[in-house]
Amino acid sequence: MTPKLAIVTGANRGIGLQIVKDLARKGMRVVLTARDTSKAKAAVAAIQGDVLIHQLDVADAASIAALKRFVERELGRCDVLVKGAAIYIDEGRSILTVDTDTLRKTVETNTFGPLFMCQAFVPLMIRNGYGRVVNVSSESGQLQHMGDSTPSYNLSKTALNAITVMVAGATRGKNVLVNSMCPGWVHSDMGGPMAPRSLEEGADTAIWLATLPDDGPSGGFFRDRKPMDW
Repeated sequence: MTPKLAIVTGANRGIGLQIVKDLARKGMRVVLTARDTSKAKAAVAAIQGDVLIHQLDVADAASIAALKRFVERELGRCDVLVKGAAIYIDEGRSILTVDTDTLRKTVETNTFGPLFMCQAFVPLMIRNGYGRVVNVSSESGQLQHMGDSTPSYNLSKTALNAITVMVAGATRGKNVLVNSMCPGWVHSDMGGPMAPRSLEEGADTAIWLATLPDDGPSGGFFRDRKPMDW
């Protein structure tokens, strides 16, 4: 039986790397993508399983196109797409003062990047009759809890959740399940040393969504395998 092929973005460290490890342990062939492949090579050395490395900057259309060509030419399939690449560069800013450049950079990576990855790979999933798409979002994107801190990041994650719902609608009935998840506050480079959750805990819901049965949910938002409000 041919192993499923997973692509994970932002995967050379933190939650993304943990997701690669966990998917590889489940017998999937995983394409670990990162902007800096030298860091990715060091990370892969410690992983047991079938893991490939490919350079990817989700904010660069040419980089996404190069990955798509590689996957179509060399692998022929994409069964699982986990989009974890994100930046967090406006801590302490206010929506009334955040600059245009910070907003643009954040949305290009955290929102447009996942959208363009969907446009590149979801049609391949549809053709093959199988797909699982996992958008790594955040409770910071929930409207009911949103305040004024990290406005660019919050906005980008709210928009990512909207993309999840729309792509789920576009793939309904095609055995392509599309969901968002919140890893919680995880002890990582982004989460910081005071975060209470381990990388394994943060990655668990992503792995669950990446391996859903055909009758699993689509168009939802989850944390700890339980639905969240938008």
